[in-house]
Amino acid sequence: MKSNKFAGKESARSTRSAVLDTPHDASLDHGVFTGRLPAPLTLSINGANVTLLIDPATTLADVLREHLQLTGTKIGCDRGACSACTVWIDGEVAASCMTFALDVRGKKITTIEGLAQDGRLHPIQQAFIEHDAMQCGFCTPGMVMSCAALVEHDPNPGLDDVKKAISGHLCRCGTYNNIFKAVMSTSGQSRKENKNA
Repeated sequence: MKSNKFAGKESARSTRSAVLDTPHDASLDHGVFTGRLPAPLTLSINGANVTLLIDPATTLADVLREHLQLTGTKIGCDRGACSACTVWIDGEVAASCMTFALDVRGKKITTIEGLAQDGRLHPIQQAFIEHDAMQCGFCTPGMVMSCAALVEHDPNPGLDDVKKAISGHLCRCGTYNNIFKAVMSTSGQSRKENKNA
């Protein structure tokens, strides 16, 4: 099997999954999945199509981390409670640990690795760096994805909007105040909100 830009070393792959180095075949997108036998699945990840042979019960988080080596997406609780695994599905935030990979066929998936464009960080990524909005960093990718989705939908969010956007995220290091500052620094309302804080 040829190497794939998404695939790591052969030994790192699960024996129940493989990345198929074949052209995208639209007929695979809506194939019938039955039982637990691995089946081919084509996904759009960060603007590229990739075809995998996976167990139908595989979550999107496991596909990203274990099969495509996109380890920026973290698995914290593995039950949708901490939001560390947040990605975008068609531009909306989603917990990848609670999403079956086969359910996102035909949809556009964006991970933290795909957020930067043309070698430039997303404004939220840059703001997190400038405002030291991280400590251990484990929750950071999920936080960034939710905050970036917020400013993509509303370029001028208020502080309450930021709090709502990350309300499902758990940060054990307690960096919430710096996260608020980082996101507000990208907002046209940042000066007004900071004066009232």
